[in-house]
Amino acid sequence: MGEVELADRCGKGDNPARKELYELYAEKMLVLCARYTGDIDVAHDLLHDGFLRVYASISSFSYKGEGSLRAWLSKVFINASLEYLRKKDLLRATLPLESIEDIAGEEETTYDEVPADILMGLALELPPGYRTVFNLYVFEEWSHKEIAAKLHINEKSSSSQLNRAKKLLMKKINEYINKKK
Repeated sequence: MGEVELADRCGKGDNPARKELYELYAEKMLVLCARYTGDIDVAHDLLHDGFLRVYASISSFSYKGEGSLRAWLSKVFINASLEYLRKKDLLRATLPLESIEDIAGEEETTYDEVPADILMGLALELPPGYRTVFNLYVFEEWSHKEIAAKLHINEKSSSSQLNRAKKLLMKKINEYINKKK
């Protein structure tokens, strides 16, 4: 069944279509929620709540080409994750600048030897504020202006948090590589 038909049938309360939508996208949306929250249990809760939102609002979905349903779902789940982080006041969770060592001037490191699951795990260790800006900028390709508007922060704060997130992530990657040697 195509995206348009699937969305249409879900909007009409068709339970087999809702089940199909869930089976097609649940794992991807769970990973997305976990990437923002850093907590798989919370991600499971958000997955449940997110699908309830999806089923209630799928009539607002507008088909814009192949993949637009997944993009729309991602937006719903990102918003659910950001709402959770705001409610828990986790978006302010950062580290003092002096706790992030300046790694400029260090030898250039090749990160190809770090497995993707390790990289994702290291990114999940970032403080929630940094991780959120990092995810929105890197994975969702939002501009600092969009991030600032969504998170109710200054554009310069978005840029600063991204820079700190990158430095902290590089530090964690370098530590991982040095342990492997």
